Amino acid sequence: MPPADASRISDAPRRHVPLTRAEADVLRIVSDASHPVFVTVHANGRQRYSYWRPLDSATGKGGCYVALPTAECDQLRATGRISLGEPVSDPSRTTYRVRAVRSRTAPARLQAAPVSPPVPATVPVLAARRRARAA
Repeated sequence: MPPADASRISDAPRRHVPLTRAEADVLRIVSDASHPVFVTVHANGRQRYSYWRPLDSATGKGGCYVALPTAECDQLRATGRISLGEPVSDPSRTTYRVRAVRSRTAPARLQAAPVSPPVPATVPVLAARRRARAA
């Protein structure tokens, strides 16, 4: 069972490896806020990633837990695309919430063209007002 500190987002650089179709499907499910995903780590070390699939009234399917492929989930975690939340422990297992990791790179910004300072138009206006008052 990994310590709580190891389940946090690491500062290790991400590997820019293309996702397999199965990894992309798992990442899509983990990224969907309406399907909270959890990993259960049993006392013997076995891990199971799963989420609750709600009942679909149109098809009559769902209303059950669905297991996700462990190998793909472990690969996503190793490459820094998913992370584990705070542990919830009981005597036989520890459960973590699984979340997709957002990119830490700053968005690209366009450089604005330099703007020339405005021409001071107030000097001639003030001089004209002073001449008008003096006259």
